[in-house]
Amino acid sequence: MANRAETLRWECGSNQNNVDGHLVLLDQTRLPAEIIEIDCRTVEDVWQAIRRLAVRGAPAIGCAAAYAVCLSAATFDTVEQACDHLATSRPTAVNLFWALDRMREAGKRGATLPAGEFAERMLAEAQAIHEEDRQMCADIGQHGADLLSDLPMGSGILTHCNAGALATGGDGTALSVIFELARRGRRPHVWVDETRPLLQGARLTVWELMQRGIDCTLICDSMAAQVMREGRVQAVVTGADRIAANGDAANKIGTYGVATLAKAHGIPFYIAAPSSTFDRSLATGEAIPIEVRDSLEITHGFGRATSPAGVTVYNPAFDVTPVGLISGIITEAGVVHPSSRC
Repeated sequence: MANRAETLRWECGSNQNNVDGHLVLLDQTRLPAEIIEIDCRTVEDVWQAIRRLAVRGAPAIGCAAAYAVCLSAATFDTVEQACDHLATSRPTAVNLFWALDRMREAGKRGATLPAGEFAERMLAEAQAIHEEDRQMCADIGQHGADLLSDLPMGSGILTHCNAGALATGGDGTALSVIFELARRGRRPHVWVDETRPLLQGARLTVWELMQRGIDCTLICDSMAAQVMREGRVQAVVTGADRIAANGDAANKIGTYGVATLAKAHGIPFYIAAPSSTFDRSLATGEAIPIEVRDSLEITHGFGRATSPAGVTVYNPAFDVTPVGLISGIITEAGVVHPSSRC
């Protein structure tokens, strides 16, 4: 993406010492008005960044958490403590726990190493997680573009929330598909739900698409049905934060509604997500923990009161789309269809 800071990166320390470095995050709460990077030098810095959505998107959260462990990777005990704390930051995105499990295992394997070598081992694992996610995003883009290759030139694709480079360690999941279609000259036109209450679609997805010169139109979430009815949408592609063993998928609140509308209008609805988003320990989506966030995100969106004081608020950050509404799940290994087991 031209003229953008990386979503996250490891900055070398003094004298270009890699192990003594720190994590740098693009503060997504400031986009699109400002491009601000924040330096995270402690585990708590990263915990706070994840919690307040400075870094968000399941794969990016996993990568950030892996690097966070390196900020205290003096001994196996400190690794365990860091992982335990980071696991409390957000409950729904399974990539967080997947990455922390990887870091725990790396710590166990290197527990007897001298401190310097142990730190190197941990950083190497975090970098491997980041690089693997980058490659998975590229592969998802290829498979998704192949899947949608029969759509007419300039077809409308609707997406919800942000599942682009800002949400991952690479080019994104859902947006990686769109970026690849654009590279192939298919000229997709993207309909972007603004994604209330925090407007990740309006603030982040539109920003990414415009940076890459991809045609897009921003709509309110409540306009999706009308846009579909008018025949402007030929496919829906979103990301996911956790996918149960049966294929039920949790994603940003509002996705379930979009999938229901797509079904009603005969439009294919696809999920794009890496294998690290699958949670085979959960039989169905009913078992996926749903994060409930602060009521101020609704009553005082972006700092200004938008409802009377004292109103009762329910603010789930995610909903679960049943597998029966999902036409296919695009992964780095190919497309999983509802008729096959996930």
